[in-house]
Amino acid sequence: MSAVWLQIGQCGNQIGQEWCQIITSANKKEADMYPFYSRDGKLSVICVDSEQKVVRKLQKQIRSGALRESNLILGKQGRGNNWAYGYHDIGLESEHSLFKRTMESLRKEAERRDCYCGTVLFHSLSGGTGSGLSSRLCEAIREEYPTGHILSVSVVPHQAGESPLQHYNSLLCLSWLQRYADGILLFPNDEVLKQASVLQRRDAPEASSQVSSSAMNAYIASCLAGLLHPLKLFTTQSGISMGMEPWELLRSVCPMPALKFLHTAQASIRGTVFWDSLASSVVQPVPRQSLAGKPHHSTALLAVARSPQEDAFLLNSSSVLKKLKQAYRCVPWNPCPVTFWTDSASPVTPSCHSHSLTVCANHSSAADLLQRVAQQTRTMYASRAFLHWYWRHGCEDGDFEQGLETLCSVVEDYHHLGD
Repeated sequence: MSAVWLQIGQCGNQIGQEWCQIITSANKKEADMYPFYSRDGKLSVICVDSEQKVVRKLQKQIRSGALRESNLILGKQGRGNNWAYGYHDIGLESEHSLFKRTMESLRKEAERRDCYCGTVLFHSLSGGTGSGLSSRLCEAIREEYPTGHILSVSVVPHQAGESPLQHYNSLLCLSWLQRYADGILLFPNDEVLKQASVLQRRDAPEASSQVSSSAMNAYIASCLAGLLHPLKLFTTQSGISMGMEPWELLRSVCPMPALKFLHTAQASIRGTVFWDSLASSVVQPVPRQSLAGKPHHSTALLAVARSPQEDAFLLNSSSVLKKLKQAYRCVPWNPCPVTFWTDSASPVTPSCHSHSLTVCANHSSAADLLQRVAQQTRTMYASRAFLHWYWRHGCEDGDFEQGLETLCSVVEDYHHLGD
């Protein structure tokens, strides 16, 4: 029941490198390797970028035998922070195979699995490769493997701006994900920066106040490890992991197919653990109200507790889950809105006496993000700003209009959750 892990663009590969580091350092037993490795002992990871500088850093893992060199899909020039350039690839005859090479590698990796169940994408919403190529790949994977799941790990650009085209790129990519993915784990850079800063002050108070992009990527990878790393719950009697965590996550937190944008938060501690206190830390950054002042709600949430003292969590689970249910305002019409998993091992710090609580919720705060992207795009689109950069690479008015319609429909659905 295994996945293929697809890292796209600079951001996707940087997060993927942190994720692969966790996998390769935490999985020492053959039984734990199954969800991530093919039978020849190489990771089922495909790294794609239109430039070479980030992906080339993976050569060390290739030399060690962890990665398959043919799964490094590289271009010769970037995509200009332009969704249309990444999606259509028009005018790049020498690199027109970037998309085809990726799909061919995906096909081979899927065939190497005992049972291919889906793909996990790592990418950004702002870059040309991360937004445009990811959209095209997501669409193609859905068409090629209609019964497989698609889980997207999507990094949202800073509100202050990373590129003048980021609103267009985000709108188009989000609308494609809404159509073709089963679930979207959103990691807004502004929120990740705050959480990484908190961790830095806790672990190294004497360090510089500036938070590195590496620390931000490490936080995202830690959240992913909390949710997706193998648990005893999904192992066979012989102790082999079936790799069902990504798909069980989707089953737990996406009860309505049209609502699939997911908010993730994590808190961790070393030494003695007080689960109520850890739950309070998790819910602290959760947005409480919409831009219009309306309370946010969740259709469902999943809590994953990892601790050598998992029995202590089970003893306190009722109070912890009650606190989470109240903070996330689970909708009354879902009879079982909260799911929890436990495990005794922490993949991020396996040798330490550490405890973590990771929560993934289908939360209506996603509507604020979608609404903001739609409003900013509509303003730029009305003034026809930068549109010539999209027309020259194959985009049409209908792409933007359909994207706006898609996002506004999702926003409307999220706004009615608590009714």
